[in-house]
This record gives sequence, structure tokens and C-alpha cells, in this order.
Amino acid sequence: MRTALVIGTGLIGTSAALALAQRGVAVHLTDHDPEHARTAAALGAGTDEPPAGPVDLAVVAAPPAHVAATLADAMRRGLARGYLDVASVKGGPRRELEELGLDLSAYIGTHPMSGREKSGPLAATGDLFEGRPWVLTPTRDTDTEVLNLALELVSHCRAVPVVMDADAHDRAVALVSHMPHLVSSLVAARLEHAEEAAVRLCGQGIRDVTRIAASDPRMWIDILSANPGPVADLLTDVAADLDETVQALRALQASDEAKRREGATGIEDVLRRGNAGQVRVPGKHGSAPRVYETVAVLIDDQPGQLARIFADAGAAGVNVEDVRIEHATGQQAGLVQLMVEPKAVPVLTGALRERGWALRQ
Repeated sequence: MRTALVIGTGLIGTSAALALAQRGVAVHLTDHDPEHARTAAALGAGTDEPPAGPVDLAVVAAPPAHVAATLADAMRRGLARGYLDVASVKGGPRRELEELGLDLSAYIGTHPMSGREKSGPLAATGDLFEGRPWVLTPTRDTDTEVLNLALELVSHCRAVPVVMDADAHDRAVALVSHMPHLVSSLVAARLEHAEEAAVRLCGQGIRDVTRIAASDPRMWIDILSANPGPVADLLTDVAADLDETVQALRALQASDEAKRREGATGIEDVLRRGNAGQVRVPGKHGSAPRVYETVAVLIDDQPGQLARIFADAGAAGVNVEDVRIEHATGQQAGLVQLMVEPKAVPVLTGALRERGWALRQ
């Protein structure tokens, strides 16, 4: 691939353009808002000047509701040898293109499984997709050259290609992305009118659960409007589980010992099912989940503290697999939780204590 046209310079489009430009591809940028394209160009994602002729690959990074129309326009104008979109829903756009009577041999639907709570070109990074799955949904009609161009794009973005059927993809993202987003929003909505004294008690748990609720509602309306059925089916199952959980909690209030035992059994079942599901979440780089141990370090909220901890861990020869930060309420201090291999715990704790860090047992 020597040339590409990115249509839509939001977070995903600009991030893909940055990755392509960094690997020597001549990238042209366009957006319904010219200012977005100019911003992306200023970031080094390419040029907002139109290409002189057909490019090798056109990447449509428009909202799901506009993908089919944008693709149809690009294909009718002959802007590229191959076309793909990066929308989070795959079945609907393809069916719309089929209804428009277009030759879809030059098209493949794709979906990079990566993103951020922020949107727009200024939120983009060239490494956004690194190590993340990138779903490709070819059909029997997809031209081999187009599939190869898509694979080249995924390689340039350092993502991991995953081939799926379009409708199977839509059911999968409903489960792992769309439904969890709504559940996160429902939990966060409980805080909107909560008493300030209660909100001040928020800890890392509520931050983890509500983090994705900070995303742009307009973007999510577009996404959910393109995949409502599978999401509604999943939420129906969640609602049934919630009803049973409420009943179990009410039973825990009963004066009858047998009912309380029944309630405790119901709550334990929910928690154990949660354990069983959580361990199936892939680990780093999509590998099998691994069990790490936590080394908790007390720090002051001052510049350079995290850098010192990581430098000291590196000097001890310990790789930090993951990290979480819990801020102390009302204090300029926090707790850094370093997740490491179990065998590394004594090495790391010894090195950190030697360097003056306060550890929490």
C-alpha cells in the first residue's frame, strides 16, 4: 500500500492515518468538517489535499448510520482500488450497500477493537490499535487484493487480525462492548442526584465500573441505533438476573432463617457466576488470563513519583504487568498497586523498601 484516503478524521480515522503515515504511506484526509481534517493533517496524519487519482485503499471512519452512504459515494466516484469501513457494527452497513446494488467485491467491513472515552482528532494516537484485535468480515465476494490491503492496514497499525462473520461480530460486540457501556451508564446515573457526602466516598471500584460512561452520548446513540436487537436481548437477560438478585437481597432481610439462607445462596450464585465470567476475560495482548500478585505502594501526589517507582522496579529487574492508582479521599496521597508475577513479589518488595518506599501489606 502506497496511498490511502481516510474519510472521517475523528479518533479512529485519525489514529489509523497517523499509523499509516508513520510507516511511509501517503495519506489523504477528508471530513464533513474541514477543520477536523486540517487538525489531523497538522498532527502529522497526512494531507487534507485531495488525491490526484484513485488511491490504493479508502478507509471510511464515519458513524455507523452514515457508513453505507459514505461508502456508496466513494465507490461510485472510483476513489480507490479497495474500500473498508471501521464502524463498530458490520451487518447493517453491508446490507444497506447490497440494497443499493453496488459491486461489493472491492469492499470489506472491519472493526478495530480499540478506542478511548475522548473523541475527535486531538484524541488520536498512532499506537491506539497496537496489540488490539481488528475484526475483518470478508465474504465469498470479497476480492483477495482487497483482503490483503485490509490486512496490510492492520499490520501497519500493529493490531491483531481476527476474521469473523458480520452478524456474529455484531452479537459479540453487543456482549463485550455495547451492553457493558449501557450498564456502566446506568450505574453512573445513580450518582447524578446522590448526596455530595456519598459521592465523596467514591473509590477505585466505582471509578472502574463507571469509566466508560464518560463517552460521548451522541456517538453511542449512533452505535446503539445500528445494533439495537442484540443489545436489547442481552439487557433482557441482565434484567432477569437483577430481578432475581433483588429478590435474594430482600430475602436476606427476612426474619425467617430459611429465607435468609435462600437469599444468601442466591447472592453467592451471582458472585460466583461473576467470578467465572471474569476469569474468561483475555489477559495482556489477548493471551490467556494470568494471575498476578499486587504490591501496594503509598505515594505522595507529587511530580515524578510514578516515574521513580517504575525506575526502581526496573532496576530490580521486575516487569510491572499492570498498574492501578487509588487516590486517598481529601488527601494529596494515593496507593499505587503494582501487579507482578508471584515470583517477583519478594524481589520487588525488598527493592522498594530498600529505596525508602512505604508498602501496604
